[in-house]
Amino acid sequence: MALLPIYTAPDPLLKTISKPVEKVDAEIRKLIDDMFETMYAAPGIGLAAIQVGVQKRLLVIDVVGKGQEGEEPQPLALINPEITWVSDHDATYEEGCLSVPEHYADVVRPAEVEVSYLDIDGKQQTLRADGLLSTCVQHEMDHLDGILFLDHISALKRNMILRKLLKQKKLAS
Repeated sequence: MALLPIYTAPDPLLKTISKPVEKVDAEIRKLIDDMFETMYAAPGIGLAAIQVGVQKRLLVIDVVGKGQEGEEPQPLALINPEITWVSDHDATYEEGCLSVPEHYADVVRPAEVEVSYLDIDGKQQTLRADGLLSTCVQHEMDHLDGILFLDHISALKRNMILRKLLKQKKLAS
């Protein structure tokens, strides 16, 4: 396994639309392993392939996390995920993102979703999610369509955060 570089906003790659995974093979499974290792090391609870520079419709999630006391990790890889149902009621969560480091904002999303996806064996699965898992799935699926959580907040707040990130990138180089 290997740690992968995480792209940060305003990198234009994060605004691209990811392509479907053609075949679930050893290469995709290795990418999934590397993505889990990268996500846990960051540390984060979700990571889309585009965030590590791979333009594939693939994401990994573990809302329990690695090494939380008394909790076993619950890694979940979703390949070519599609939302098939959303609830009528909404939920607000303070979201952060490994591609938007150290910035957080309240985002309103459907409280529950149902998602159809392929698992690591290439088998069709369905996931019904609520709470943090629902928010995380929607957040990571947004990445596959070139959408950041910043796109769900006011233009004023979004532009302030992007300017800070740009400034940090310039200082780092």
